[in-house]
Amino acid sequence: MDFKNVKADPTTVTRDIRQFDEKTGNIYEAVTIISRRANQIALQMREELHEKLDDFSSHSDNLEEIFENREQIEVSKFYEKLPKPTLIAIQEFLDEKIHYRKPTDEKAQ
Repeated sequence: MDFKNVKADPTTVTRDIRQFDEKTGNIYEAVTIISRRANQIALQMREELHEKLDDFSSHSDNLEEIFENREQIEVSKFYEKLPKPTLIAIQEFLDEKIHYRKPTDEKAQ
Protein backbone atom coordinates (compact mmCIF):
# COMPACT_ATOMS: atom_id res chain seq x y z
CA MET A 1 0.00 0.00 0.00
CA ASP A 2 1.27 3.43 -0.87
CA PHE A 3 0.92 5.41 2.34
CA LYS A 4 2.04 8.65 0.68
CA ASN A 5 -1.20 8.88 -1.29
CA VAL A 6 -3.61 8.18 1.56
CA LYS A 7 -6.52 10.61 1.49
CA ALA A 8 -7.69 10.01 5.07
CA ASP A 9 -7.84 12.84 7.58
CA PRO A 10 -4.81 12.85 9.90
CA THR A 11 -7.02 13.79 12.86
CA THR A 12 -10.22 12.38 14.26
CA VAL A 13 -13.39 13.69 12.63
CA THR A 14 -16.94 13.36 13.91
CA ARG A 15 -18.85 11.15 11.50
CA ASP A 16 -22.52 10.61 10.84
CA ILE A 17 -23.34 7.03 11.82
CA ARG A 18 -25.89 6.76 9.00
CA GLN A 19 -23.06 6.85 6.46
CA PHE A 20 -21.86 3.49 7.74
CA ASP A 21 -25.33 2.08 8.23
CA GLU A 22 -26.51 2.62 4.66
CA LYS A 23 -23.72 0.54 3.08
CA THR A 24 -24.24 -2.63 5.13
CA GLY A 25 -27.67 -2.20 6.68
CA ASN A 26 -26.20 -2.82 10.12
CA ILE A 27 -23.86 -0.53 12.04
CA TYR A 28 -22.23 -3.47 13.82
CA GLU A 29 -21.29 -5.13 10.54
CA ALA A 30 -19.80 -1.87 9.32
CA VAL A 31 -17.72 -1.50 12.49
CA THR A 32 -16.53 -5.11 12.19
CA ILE A 33 -15.50 -4.60 8.56
CA ILE A 34 -13.67 -1.36 9.38
CA SER A 35 -11.88 -2.86 12.39
CA ARG A 36 -10.67 -5.87 10.41
CA ARG A 37 -9.38 -3.63 7.65
CA ALA A 38 -7.70 -1.37 10.23
CA ASN A 39 -5.91 -4.41 11.67
CA GLN A 40 -4.69 -5.35 8.18
CA ILE A 41 -3.43 -1.82 7.55
CA ALA A 42 -1.69 -1.65 10.95
CA LEU A 43 0.07 -4.95 10.30
CA GLN A 44 1.14 -3.81 6.85
CA MET A 45 2.43 -0.48 8.20
CA ARG A 46 4.34 -2.22 11.00
CA GLU A 47 5.99 -4.70 8.61
CA GLU A 48 6.95 -1.96 6.17
CA LEU A 49 8.42 0.19 8.95
CA HIS A 50 10.42 -2.71 10.36
CA GLU A 51 11.78 -3.53 6.90
CA LYS A 52 12.95 0.04 6.41
CA LEU A 53 14.45 0.31 9.90
CA ASP A 54 16.25 -3.03 9.54
CA ASP A 55 18.29 -1.47 6.75
CA PHE A 56 19.73 0.95 9.30
CA SER A 57 20.39 -1.52 12.10
CA SER A 58 23.92 -2.56 12.82
CA HIS A 59 24.47 -6.18 13.63
CA SER A 60 27.33 -5.62 16.02
CA ASP A 61 26.84 -5.93 19.77
CA ASN A 62 29.04 -3.02 20.69
CA LEU A 63 27.02 -0.65 22.87
CA GLU A 64 29.62 2.09 22.65
CA GLU A 65 28.91 2.66 18.97
CA ILE A 66 25.54 4.33 19.30
CA PHE A 67 25.08 7.05 16.72
CA GLU A 68 22.27 9.06 15.25
CA ASN A 69 21.20 8.32 11.71
CA ARG A 70 19.37 11.19 10.00
CA GLU A 71 17.66 8.94 7.42
CA GLN A 72 16.34 6.65 10.15
CA ILE A 73 14.86 9.63 11.98
CA GLU A 74 13.17 10.85 8.78
CA VAL A 75 11.60 7.41 8.16
CA SER A 76 10.31 7.30 11.73
CA LYS A 77 8.85 10.81 11.48
CA PHE A 78 7.09 9.92 8.22
CA TYR A 79 5.30 6.98 9.84
CA GLU A 80 4.42 9.01 12.92
CA LYS A 81 2.71 11.66 10.78
CA LEU A 82 0.57 9.16 8.87
CA PRO A 83 -3.13 8.89 9.73
CA LYS A 84 -3.96 6.08 12.11
CA PRO A 85 -4.98 2.76 10.52
CA THR A 86 -8.53 3.19 11.79
CA LEU A 87 -8.89 6.53 9.99
CA ILE A 88 -7.52 5.03 6.78
CA ALA A 89 -9.93 2.08 7.04
CA ILE A 90 -12.90 4.39 7.62
CA GLN A 91 -12.02 6.44 4.55
CA GLU A 92 -11.62 3.29 2.45
CA PHE A 93 -15.00 2.05 3.67
CA LEU A 94 -16.72 5.33 2.83
CA ASP A 95 -15.05 5.42 -0.60
CA GLU A 96 -16.21 1.80 -1.17
CA LYS A 97 -12.64 0.54 -1.65
CA ILE A 98 -13.09 -2.37 0.77
CA HIS A 99 -14.38 -5.64 -0.64
CA TYR A 100 -16.25 -7.70 1.91
CA ARG A 101 -18.64 -10.63 1.84
CA LYS A 102 -20.98 -12.24 4.31
CA PRO A 103 -20.51 -15.96 4.98
CA THR A 104 -24.27 -16.34 5.56
CA ASP A 105 -24.99 -15.11 2.00
CA GLU A 106 -22.61 -17.71 0.54
CA LYS A 107 -24.32 -20.56 2.40
CA ALA A 108 -27.73 -19.54 1.04
CA GLN A 109 -26.59 -19.95 -2.58
